[in-house]
Amino acid sequence: MTTPFPFTAVVGQDDLRLALLLNAVSPSVGGVLVRGEKGTAKSTAVRALTTLLPEVSVVPGCRFSCDPASPDPGCPDGPHEGGGGGASRPARMVELPVGASEDRLVGALDIERALAEGVKAFEPGLLAAAHRGILYVDEVNLLHDHLVDLLLDAAAMGASYVEREGVSVRHAARFLLVGTMNPEEGELRPQLLDRFGLTVEVSASREPDQRVEVVRRRLAYDDDPAGFAARWADEEAAVRQRIVAARELLPSVRLGDGALRQIAATCAAFEVDGMRADIVMARTATALAAWAGRAEVLAEDVRQAALLALPHRRRRNPFDAPGLDEDKLDETLEEFSGDDDPDPDGDGGGPGGGGGQPEPDEGPAGDGAGAQPEGGEGEPAPGGAGEQSPAPAAEPFRTKVLSVPGIGEGAAGRRSRARTEHGRTTGARRPQGALTKLHLAATVRAAAPHQRARGRSGRGLVVRRDDLRQATREGREGNLVLFVVDASGSMAARQRMGAVKGAVLSLLLDAYQRRDKVGLVTFRGSAADVALPPTSSVDAAAARLESLPTGGRTPLAAGLLKAHDVLRVERLRDPARRALVVVVTDGRATGGPEPVALASRAARLFAAEDIASVVVDCESGPVRLGLAGRLAGELGGTAVTLDELRADSIAGLVKDVQRRAA
Repeated sequence: MTTPFPFTAVVGQDDLRLALLLNAVSPSVGGVLVRGEKGTAKSTAVRALTTLLPEVSVVPGCRFSCDPASPDPGCPDGPHEGGGGGASRPARMVELPVGASEDRLVGALDIERALAEGVKAFEPGLLAAAHRGILYVDEVNLLHDHLVDLLLDAAAMGASYVEREGVSVRHAARFLLVGTMNPEEGELRPQLLDRFGLTVEVSASREPDQRVEVVRRRLAYDDDPAGFAARWADEEAAVRQRIVAARELLPSVRLGDGALRQIAATCAAFEVDGMRADIVMARTATALAAWAGRAEVLAEDVRQAALLALPHRRRRNPFDAPGLDEDKLDETLEEFSGDDDPDPDGDGGGPGGGGGQPEPDEGPAGDGAGAQPEGGEGEPAPGGAGEQSPAPAAEPFRTKVLSVPGIGEGAAGRRSRARTEHGRTTGARRPQGALTKLHLAATVRAAAPHQRARGRSGRGLVVRRDDLRQATREGREGNLVLFVVDASGSMAARQRMGAVKGAVLSLLLDAYQRRDKVGLVTFRGSAADVALPPTSSVDAAAARLESLPTGGRTPLAAGLLKAHDVLRVERLRDPARRALVVVVTDGRATGGPEPVALASRAARLFAAEDIASVVVDCESGPVRLGLAGRLAGELGGTAVTLDELRADSIAGLVKDVQRRAA
């Protein structure tokens, strides 16, 4: 077994180390979410924490690590006699793989033995193994949503419940939850972010001396892990003793009314939802005081607790950057620094609009002269060679649901129909491998005709393995939503491109909520570019969209062919994930030999492979050529206008009614 990297040898990352240590002192803080770019020692620091945790005393032979001083009365391996002797072992760190199943996480209940023998046979999962230790989830943002829900519910309740067809098992599951993630690969939902007690942002140092020290220590560890660990053993022991002392001091730390008022005022000032932030801040401030060896919480503890507990709770949609205005924080703490009631007329230094982004320079009022006419694709913009500065996106709106027809079998999500492990029961089949979701009625029907032949004499049903039926369920899957955006001169009129960007931004927000992967292909001038390869990060897609340049001719065929190539590669990587192609264009095709014929042939490739597609028709003006609708027909998809894309659009509702009537 490789010697773990010493926690005290990790260079930098002060906030990360402090957050981990505070959870070691007080696990009720609620865990840590570590956000940061790749290669910043996130996993190294988490794994190194294990050596600092004090040993735990467990009941010998108990698979659920019960404390002999106060064993869990509902332990499946119990009952245990309280006050008995125990065996000591190091605290564990259990890693939850991204591809883990539900049974691997919470444990597996043997339904076959429960039905046939009446035996409650339970195989503990990772939650049981992590009890009284650390549960570490690397790339937690890539974990399936239902697993994250189970994980955070167990962390909040301190127990795990496993139920299968009326057979229930409960066991204690109290652990220090640590998740790491790279925001470039996608975000967690705000509801799940809120369930993590603390969050820290980590990044590589830009100081050459610190980077040199990181490399030096890593090379020294690789050359001699045991010797390197031995050199840091004294510091490790000192930190371990400090954790033990802080744990002993924690119950006697006083959280005064003044500090509690500062906590409540801070949460109110930053408009965080719910009361969880207040509770987490109170626990964190108390742990900070205990870690510092103090018996009372001070204003500095409240400030540090806010910096760790609030940034991720300020994020309300995927396009909000997490963070905290420290000047506003200091003003709030100063205003409520006394024990007296705050001055009702006090000026808290309101935001005054300072948190918003500056408006882009729109030029003189009435800047209609700079807008390009519909047919002026080849005319250069003032000061540029056919390229215009990026137009700001219009406000996003709630879009109507776009889905892939048929039933898929992709990753769980919220867009298209799919066969999933969770959802409404639609039928039954013979189990393939272990039985996980019993269809009780189908099992009884299969076993009933054979009861006399099997010698049934009592009231119970004689069930054999061949009688068992697995429930088939239908839910929703996430798709790959590939945006193919026309950025040519015919789309470059400023107000028009702003509306287009607002529509794509709205679809991106919808894709985030429905747990899709997204990609972005743009075409303009003489070629098409993959602005963003398929990813789970809608933040990255929104950023690329915001800076999208426009101008030049319309190589529609190149854009479709580039999108087709992206889908071909993605099918090799993830064959089960179905695609939805959203082409945002006015349908024009210019540039190169026979541009219209080439675009038609490219579109028919999508129809031939039955790739679901939607064309968002951006044509405007009193005279419309209907080119986008013709393109949708060649793609084998549907066309919607920008107005019809809105969920509350009257035109969209009328069209839906007409379609159903037909």
